[in-house]
Amino acid sequence: METRRKLKRCTRCVLPETFPGISFDAEGVCNYCRRYRGDAHLEKQKARLRRKFDEILTQVRGQGEYDCLMSWSGGKDSTYTMAVLKEQFGLRVLAFTFDNGFVSPRAFENMRNVTEHLGVDHIIIKPRFDLLRRIFIGSAQQRDLYTPKALERASNVCTSCMGLAKGIALRLALERDIPLIAYGWSPGQAPITSAIFRGNPQMMRAMLQATLEPLRSLAGEAIAPYFPSEAQLSAASRWPYNVSPLAFLDFDEEAEVEHIRKLGWQRPDDTDPNSTNCLLNAFAIQSHIEQMGFHPYALELANLVRQGYLDREEAIARLEQPPNPEVLAAVQAKLSG
Repeated sequence: METRRKLKRCTRCVLPETFPGISFDAEGVCNYCRRYRGDAHLEKQKARLRRKFDEILTQVRGQGEYDCLMSWSGGKDSTYTMAVLKEQFGLRVLAFTFDNGFVSPRAFENMRNVTEHLGVDHIIIKPRFDLLRRIFIGSAQQRDLYTPKALERASNVCTSCMGLAKGIALRLALERDIPLIAYGWSPGQAPITSAIFRGNPQMMRAMLQATLEPLRSLAGEAIAPYFPSEAQLSAASRWPYNVSPLAFLDFDEEAEVEHIRKLGWQRPDDTDPNSTNCLLNAFAIQSHIEQMGFHPYALELANLVRQGYLDREEAIARLEQPPNPEVLAAVQAKLSG
């Protein structure tokens, strides 16, 4: 699916010859694999982050109505992350879901089942669809909406969608004084160096601006309600930590799915192989390949292969499987209005 012709790929991971800045040695191994510092170094980083996470929980637990705001898509990784935070760490979790208009019906059913099993409060925020349509269509059409570095990890469409979700999450955390925002990024999605992050006012304003400006160019000031206001930023007594626990906790995809299945979660049958919640993902993948020449999940899956979490053959199969034409047609029809 990545391109019409057969791509040359790294013989160790799955990065294709079209990936930005890639090069191969005589054995066909890419420069990303050659720079990988090995499992021992990774395990040291994970142990350090786990200790830091435990220290943070000691500081924040019991400070307010909720210990943690879980940014929950309903997919397998964020569902498992929420279960771990609730069951293993005993946190008081408020789950938040950004409904982009393309959430699989099965994912919504999963959310109902899981929240009942875990005893978690849940908020769903769904912006009006004319606004979302404008953002998603514009994102698919404008190649230079975000930096080339950002587009190595996700498509324009998904970057816009995630930007809105993160903006809403930060606004909710500030409004409710929740000290921790958790994300369900897999070890392949989130660089381990950013697995635990807490900004300061100046840094957070800069980061918000980098997200707001592309979205403003597509939708104007209609996006303002989905981000913290200047008054909220100025009045914040503390900034929440952002954590991606799967980056430093034990990760096994099969065990993860088995665990959440016991909570009533079932894999949707209407999403592409790289998503377990979103119908828009196939459209986002297709537009990214057309714009950039490589699959937006290539880097994530390459990282999972490199770190031993995923077989190379399975990763290639996910990258090369074509989208469900019926789902793709339904998404395009909904976007076209």
